[in-house]
Formats: sequence, structure tokens, C-alpha cells
Amino acid sequence: MTFSTATTTTSPSRAPLAGFAAQLLLLAALAGSAGLSAWGWLAGTAYGVVLCGLLGYALPRAGMTRLGWANAVTFGRAILTGGVTAMVFTPGAPAALLVTVAAVALAMDGVDGQVARRTGTSTALGARFDMEVDAFLILVLSIYAGAQYGWWAVAIGAFRYVFVAASWALPWLTAPLPPRFGRKVVAAQQGVMLAVVAGGVLPTWLAVLSLAVALASLTWSFGRDIAWLHQASRIRSAARSRWSAPRREHALV
Repeated sequence: MTFSTATTTTSPSRAPLAGFAAQLLLLAALAGSAGLSAWGWLAGTAYGVVLCGLLGYALPRAGMTRLGWANAVTFGRAILTGGVTAMVFTPGAPAALLVTVAAVALAMDGVDGQVARRTGTSTALGARFDMEVDAFLILVLSIYAGAQYGWWAVAIGAFRYVFVAASWALPWLTAPLPPRFGRKVVAAQQGVMLAVVAGGVLPTWLAVLSLAVALASLTWSFGRDIAWLHQASRIRSAARSRWSAPRREHALV
């Protein structure tokens, strides 16, 4: 008996619906075990609607006829992130449960990439999907930390979204970046530190220090990338000027 490892048996039109059903089941389970406030239900449900709607829109545009095993793993992480979102917006939600769900989502990071490489199903959509799930999980965890230790901590999660917004006005920020191990280390550090802080096991001074270190390392990482992108933009502009100058002179002859 053989089967394809490249795709799942769920079509793109059904995968988002199945994912939304799974999201609602997770919210119901969390409500039964720990209780969710009205705001928690609203946040978790709205997150699920947007997540599944965007995925349903993106799959056919990417020319994909199946969700794919790697994307299915990422989708599972995204659904867990919806559970974390619901608990973050539920005052008094058990920190242990919140951290457990977040830790599982964080631990699964990288699994989707391994699955994609081993099955030969790496796609641009999958990479973007993985990145967006990571970014949103960091955002909601930083909101949870900010509510406890100061709203400045939300900058940890907002950094990436500010960068994206800035790229709308500065297109040179959208250029591809060279792979850097330090960037991966900093990205992984954010989730781990925020999860540990959310657990409430650290004394206040150490939790604040951990958040400050996370924000400082993120500032350094983004700052280095922005500097590289700016320098690369200047080099490209200079190269275009040198290339166009002889052509203008030739046209005048």
C-alpha cells in the first residue's frame, strides 16, 4: 500500500472549515477546563475566522490543490495560538494552562519545516504561514506580559508589524535578507522568554530583566537587518546610476 507524502486528503476548500471547527472545539475545551470570558470567546473566535478566511483565500491563489502535511502542522500550531489568544483576553486565566498550550505551539515550530523538506513540499506560502503564526504568538504573549509587567513589553511582539508597516513607505525594506543564525536565535529566544515570564515562576525583577533582554536583542537584530537593507539599497542605486550614465551619454552623441 502506498500513499503520497506531498499532500493531505483534505481539499483547500474544506481544510479551513475543518480548522475552524477544530478551533471552536479547542475553545470549548478551554472553557470547560479553565473558563473563558466573553472577551476570550470573542478574541478566539475572531482569530479563527480571520485565520481560516485568509488560508482559504491564499491556498487557491498559490495554486495549491491540497493543504499539505507541512502546512497541516503549521495549521495545528495556528489553532493552538488561537487558544492562547482566547486565554490572554480572559482575565484570571490559569497561567499554567496558557503556558502549556503556548509551549506546545512553540515546540512544534520547526517540525513543519522538517516535514516540508523531507516530503519535498516546501512552498513560499508555507514559509509565510509559518512566519505569521510565529509572529502572532509572540504578539499575544507580549500582550500578556505587558499586562503584568508594563505595556512597554508589547513592543516585543509589535516589532515585526511595525517593520512591515514601515516597508509600505520604504520599499527597500522588502528586499530579501541573507540567512543569519543570529536572527534565528533571537527569534527563538523571544518565544521562550515570553513563555517563561508568562508562567509567573520568576521574581518580578528577573521577569522584567528577561523582557528587557528580549527587547534589546530584538532591537539589535532588526537594527542590523535594517542597516544591511539600507546599505544594499544604496549599492543598487549606485549601480543603476553607473549603468544608466553611459547610456545617456551615448544617446546624446
